[in-house]
Parts: sequence; structure tokens; C-alpha cells
Amino acid sequence: MKIQSFFICQTMLLVIVILSSCSSTRAYDKKLPPPNIVWLVSEDNSMHYMKMFNDNGIATPNIESLSDQGLIYTRAFSNAAVCSAARSTIISGSYGPRLASHYHRNIEKVSLSNTTEMFPAYLKRAGYYTSNNSKEDYNFKKPDNVWDDSSKKASWKNRAENQPFFHVFNMGVTHESGLHFKKEDVDNKKTITNLDAFTVQPNHPNTHLFKYTNAVYRDKTIQMDTELGKVVQQLKEDGLYDNTFIFYYGDHGGVLPGSKGYIYETGLHVPMVVHVPKNYKHLAPNKLGSKVEGFVSFVDLAPTVLNLAGIKIPEGMDGKPFLGKSITAEDVNNRDETFSYADRFDEKYDMVRAVRKGKYKYIRNYQPFNFDGLMNVYRYKQLAYQEWAELYKSGKLNKIQSRFFEPKSPEMLFDVEKDPYETNNLVLDPEYKDEVLKLRERLDFYIGSMPDLSFYPEYYLIDNAFDNPEKFGQDHKSDILRYKNIADLNLLNFDEAKPLIEKALNSNDTWDRYWALIVCSSFGQESISFTSKIKEMAIHDKEGINRVRAYEYMGLVLNENTLNNMADVLYKSKSKAEALLILNSMALLTDSNLGYRAKYNFEQLPKSIKQNTDVKNRLDYLDNSN
Repeated sequence: MKIQSFFICQTMLLVIVILSSCSSTRAYDKKLPPPNIVWLVSEDNSMHYMKMFNDNGIATPNIESLSDQGLIYTRAFSNAAVCSAARSTIISGSYGPRLASHYHRNIEKVSLSNTTEMFPAYLKRAGYYTSNNSKEDYNFKKPDNVWDDSSKKASWKNRAENQPFFHVFNMGVTHESGLHFKKEDVDNKKTITNLDAFTVQPNHPNTHLFKYTNAVYRDKTIQMDTELGKVVQQLKEDGLYDNTFIFYYGDHGGVLPGSKGYIYETGLHVPMVVHVPKNYKHLAPNKLGSKVEGFVSFVDLAPTVLNLAGIKIPEGMDGKPFLGKSITAEDVNNRDETFSYADRFDEKYDMVRAVRKGKYKYIRNYQPFNFDGLMNVYRYKQLAYQEWAELYKSGKLNKIQSRFFEPKSPEMLFDVEKDPYETNNLVLDPEYKDEVLKLRERLDFYIGSMPDLSFYPEYYLIDNAFDNPEKFGQDHKSDILRYKNIADLNLLNFDEAKPLIEKALNSNDTWDRYWALIVCSSFGQESISFTSKIKEMAIHDKEGINRVRAYEYMGLVLNENTLNNMADVLYKSKSKAEALLILNSMALLTDSNLGYRAKYNFEQLPKSIKQNTDVKNRLDYLDNSN
């Protein structure tokens, strides 16, 4: 009897356990609708100027409140340092140099291939309402299937009843244009932020104007935070807060001089906070309220949203999700790398790539003579930029502050934890040789695997690749890698590089010669033995831009004023992008310490070229420099 009672009790206990387990399983597996997702995007903000990320920043209580039941991403990065290139990366989930979408405000829009779509299209097909209020700024030809509404009136309120939604709200108060104040404002308009409440960063002159500019920028950030708070409050009032992921991030870095338009940390390292709704905590791998130090970048945003929505991530995307099903905290926390790129910003050309891995940042300047401070009309509307240049010309800057106006090293390495404003280049320090080699190899991997289309000039890509840049890249991959190898000759000592440069200068391939000329200008006086060959190319090379690159060498290395020679090639240009690239070399010789000047006859240029805004800015600047 006792034994029978024992077995009855044990059986009842087992039934209770099983029922309890089944009940728990049903509760866990209870079908939830797809979550809502909202992006609150501020323009031109890096993490350096917000207190929750940096002690030198301003308090942003509304952004901070998102982290109470959310995650703070302390290592979030834009892949590009300007709006259109950054936003094109976001909307495609793919790196710009692979799709030719990385030139700021493309002169021509790029076509998306059959395998690449703007990611909201996938959400729409899955039943989401997609709305954007209201900035787009993509460098792609936009198809019709991206947004249900993209306008200043776009709202989640316009969706069908119970329809999940993806909504983007753009906040422009912190945009660069907010720092285009007048000289009289500096003395007559007070700032909310005390001018002594922060430290001016070491690469900037510590002047009253720079302090005032810092304070105005922080005031704009306070305004942005207030605007963000109103949107969050509306979500709460609409009963959506507990079912909506809310992402806040800056659309690239800040706009104090040397940030936006440059792939230094102040141009790339953005603030990011994600509110995780209480009904979807299981989709967040990290502990809520914590700081996530794993690296995430803009290329990861599209796959993250799709993963949260339960949508299969297309194979063509370069990024990987950091939230949603099958993502672990260990995986996210172990991510320690980001890749970035800079080419044309408005009328200013350069070609720079960077890899940050852990605390080290490696920057590759493919055209190091294109110094950072080269004229860009929109940048120089900011008084602080103007003062910075004037102080340099009058010899009143220290060595660190002067670097912005001087040729760069082909390679740079920074310990950004010790040196957050990248003032101490470690590349020649023997102690860091292994780190340089390791990160150079990582950069080579990114460039080769795409491949990076920028080893062709933009104007050539417009004519030959923009209809299908992915296919063009794959079809010309071996050529691109050869051009890269020529470009990398300036990383060797000159005696080792010399025979390879000579071979490239004499090549039948246009772009072999193009990169060989750039390498010669990078070597400077060391490459003087190629003078006669380069002078011959300046007259006889079949490609106009190669003649300009030869004249550029003669100006930079031989101290010959070749501006009128460049202008003669410019007058024959039939392409806006080609004209813009020629004008960049002309601006370089004008802005250089050599101080060349010339008289021009720009009336010879076709109206179709002169009417382009960037071309017009360059022409006006060169005319007024006389």
C-alpha cells in the first residue's frame, strides 16, 4: 500500500512537472506579431560630443532614457563620413566602393543590380508599412517599391490597422549648415553651453571662435535631443512603445572642422542607442541597460532590421545583424573591426581607406599629396575652417594643428584609445610594425574581395560601370587588383619600387600609367629620375587625365607652374566628372604652399559642364584666387 501510494504520488508529481513544462513552452512560443521598428536619425553627430559616450560632451537626457530598457553601442561606426555615401551604405546593406555609391552626391545615380535592393522593399513585401520623414540622399536610382510614404508628412499613423511598421524620422537641427553663422553672431549671440564647459580638441586651435563653434554645436545637440524626446513620447501615447524597437544614431560623424568629410574617428564614430521593447526582449542578445562594446557599422543596419522582422537576409548584403534571432551576446561582443572609405566630397577628391580593429586604426592615403585642408566651398562656409586656414598661413599653429594643411603619410596608424583625435602617427615606430602589417593585410582583404571600383576614376565608372557596377567589378577584378598593386608601390622604398614604376609608366593600359603617375607624385623628389618620361606623357599621353596627372607631378615635384597646361586639358573635357577631377588637381596646386596662380578662360567650357554646382564652385574659387 505504501509502495502503491508512493508510485501514485510520483506519477502525480511527474504529470504536474510535464504540464508545467508544457505551459511554459506555450507561453514562450506564443505567436507574436512582427515588432515595429523606428529609426531616429540625427544629422552630423559623432559620439565625441555627447556626455553618455564622452566626458567632453553635452547631456542628452532623452537619448539616455532609451537605454533604460535598451542597449548603448559604444563602438558604432559609419562606413563613410558624409550623408549620401553613408545613407547609400545603410539603404543597401553593402559597401559603397563595391557598388560605386560612395561618391558624395553622385554626378550620375548608380543602378542597382538584380541581386541588390534597398532593404525597405523586403519589409514591404513581408507586410510592413514603410515610411520615411523625410531625407533620403541616396546615390542610387530609386525604384518605386521602397517606401509607402517618403515625405515631410510621413508617419506610422497612416498604416492599416495592426499593420507592423518601419519608420525613419530624420532630425536636421545638428546639420553642418547650423554652424554657418556670421561673424557678428560670435559677439552678439549667447550660447546655452558655457564656453568653458568643455576642452577644445588638440588638433584645433584653442581660440574664442573655436570655443564658440563648439558651444553652438552642443546647443544644436540639445535641441536635437528635445526633438527626439517628442517622437518617443508620441510612440508612448499611441500605445506602441512596448512593441517598438527604437534606434537612435547619428548619420555619420560630427561637423567641427576635420570631421565630416574625413575618415577620422570624429567623422565616423557615431552615437547609437537601441530601445528594446519589453514584449521582444528575447530578440536582444545583450543584457538590457548595458553597454555593448562589440563593433557595429552602418552596413549592418539593414540586415539587423530584416532579422528583427523575421525576414531572410539577402546573400548580396555585406553586413551582418547584431539583433534578432540566432544572434548571441558572445558573437556581438567579439566583433572588433570596421571598414571605412572616403573619395569625393562635393568638389574635393581624395581616395582614403581605413580599417579599425580593436584600439588600432589604420588609414591608407592613396593620394597623400591631397592634403585634408584642400578647398571645399561648403566646408569653408564655416568660420572656424576659415580661421584655421588663416592661422596656418600666418604660421600660428603648432605641429599637430598644422597637419590638416600638409601632405599626408601614405599609411597612418593610431592607437585611438590613447589618442582619440589621431594626432600621433605610429606607422614608422618599429614597435608597431606587426600591427601595421596586420591591418594593411585586412585592408587588402576588403579591397580585393569587393573589388574596390575606385581604382578607376569616377568619370570612367559613370560611362562604363554605373549600369551594373557589381558585374563591372567582377569582370575587371584582375585589372583592379593590378592597379591596386601599382598604387601600393609607394609603400616600398623607392629603389625597390623603381623598376615596377617604370614598367607601369610605359604600359599600354591607361590606368596602369595613371596610378604610376600618382605614385611618382607621392614619392616626390625621390622619383626625379622619371622627369623626362613624365614630361613626355604630359604632352603625348592619349588620356587627358593622365596628362593632368603628369602636370600635377611637375607642379608638386619640379616646382613648375603648370596650371595653364592643366586648364588647356580642362577646356577639351566633355564630362562633368572628368572636369571636376582636373579641377581638383588645379585647386591642389593653387592651395599648396607653392602658391601657384594663373589666368583662365573658363568660358571655353561647355555650359552643360559649367552648370554643375561642384564644377561651378571650383571655377569660381580658381577665378577668385587670382
